[in-house]
Amino acid sequence: MYQYDNFDQAILDARVEEFRDQVGRRLSGELTEEQFRPLRLMNGVYLQLHAYMLRIAIPYGTLNTKQVRMLGHVARTYDKGYGHFTTRQNIQFNWIRLQDTPDIIRDLSTVGLHSIQTSGNCIRNTTADQFAGATAEEVTDPRVWAEVLRQWSTFHPEYSFLPRKFKVAITAADNDRAAVQWHDVGIVIHKNEAGELGFRVLAGGGMGRTPIIGKVVREWLPQQHFLSYLEALMRVYNRYGRRDNIYKARIKILVHELGIEKFREEVEAEWQEVLKTFQDIDPREVERIAANFAPPPFETLADTDAGFDAALTADAEFAKWVKQNVSAHKAPGYAIATLSLKPIGGIPGDASADQLDAVADLADQFSFGEVRVTHEQNLVLPHVKKADLFVLWQELVKQELATSNAGLLSDIIACPGLDYCTLANARAIPVAQDIAKRFADIERQRDVGELKIKISGCINACGHHHAGHIGILGVDKRGEENFQITLGGSGAEDASLGKIIGPGFDYDGVINAVETIVETYRSIRNEGERFLDTYRRVSVQPFKDAVYGSN
Repeated sequence: MYQYDNFDQAILDARVEEFRDQVGRRLSGELTEEQFRPLRLMNGVYLQLHAYMLRIAIPYGTLNTKQVRMLGHVARTYDKGYGHFTTRQNIQFNWIRLQDTPDIIRDLSTVGLHSIQTSGNCIRNTTADQFAGATAEEVTDPRVWAEVLRQWSTFHPEYSFLPRKFKVAITAADNDRAAVQWHDVGIVIHKNEAGELGFRVLAGGGMGRTPIIGKVVREWLPQQHFLSYLEALMRVYNRYGRRDNIYKARIKILVHELGIEKFREEVEAEWQEVLKTFQDIDPREVERIAANFAPPPFETLADTDAGFDAALTADAEFAKWVKQNVSAHKAPGYAIATLSLKPIGGIPGDASADQLDAVADLADQFSFGEVRVTHEQNLVLPHVKKADLFVLWQELVKQELATSNAGLLSDIIACPGLDYCTLANARAIPVAQDIAKRFADIERQRDVGELKIKISGCINACGHHHAGHIGILGVDKRGEENFQITLGGSGAEDASLGKIIGPGFDYDGVINAVETIVETYRSIRNEGERFLDTYRRVSVQPFKDAVYGSN
């Protein structure tokens, strides 16, 4: 993985001292909250319902074990003993004191972690496929280009005060685990007919009160023009993006109002101007960065392992975990292991300090010291020998990280909701917990199969409810929590926008409604159909009739 050089470290050290001075002036009263707000936001510090929250960037979702242990240290020393992983592959600490934040970012800087540009109207943390560098599905490791993007966008003077926040995701596999079509800019690395690597560039995706799926701006962009084209696209947004209305400031509104053809024309014209003066990235610099993502020293192994096969036969629970949480690896004899942060009844995405320390130890022992964060709020050990999977699983069981539910009904995405967030209208975490408890029988979940439930506590959609096979949105209805249900969304390569099925529900009602929807699916599905397949075949009416009663 990429290692920060002296230049990177100097930036982090300078930011620590700068922010320490800013916090000191706020605590002394020299700065008002209004004056301090943009400063703290550009350092990832939010003021929430009960305390300050610090959001830490995890670029393209990749951590080494020193960094994981540092996150455990922050949780134990400055918070209540745990952290919350988010849908942007970041981690949030929800119970910090403002006076501690300079010390926290100082500690983080010692291992190459920071909170820079995790908030504010700037280019945020670039996310990527959590299986990058491990899966045989990809055409190249997308993290190389995510790192190029990180270096280009951090402190970029022209894009530090955009009309609104800006989110980018990148993948290099047909199987989209990064939800690229739901981002302000999505980048798909693929090959042309000549076998050359290049980029498909999408723009205008996003959730919130106006959910829109991104559209292709350029089907093929040669590698050497990666930054110049993004420079042109960002300039068009910065020039024309709405600054008079926060609800119309995202690039999705600009693309929608201009139309994709006109937007594409604007970007292409600006690109021709950029090319006259812009120095695109030197291929040698790409090679330098790529060297940091060289594969670990895999052993030459057979793709099958007798001990692993024997454990599968001998232990049914281990076999269930392998079937659900273990994915194919590009190197023979290795596998990708997903560590569930969704124990039945637990808080989706939360990890304790002790669990973080344990994950670091297990990564050192079994995965070349590397850990990944998924946008679905789980963790991944990307490079595990099949021969080690049984021992790994036994250790994960001890840490409550071995729930065999990846991709199943209880693998729920949920935002912090009204338990933490000042913007929320309703709770999200308890709804996720109670749905998981209702479907605690893992065999029942396995019979249901792949089912993505995503819950947001407000219209800002941090829980990605628009992209849920079953989406739940909490709203305020005359001072009471009310929950709308959408069906048919997807954040994968077959991206789609969920549709509201009808009137909302109270707290107990939404749990019952979800169960009715699931059981309706089980009664009408064809053999081999996922929930999403069945919904797309029959549309909403059978589910609506079951929930509300047919006339």
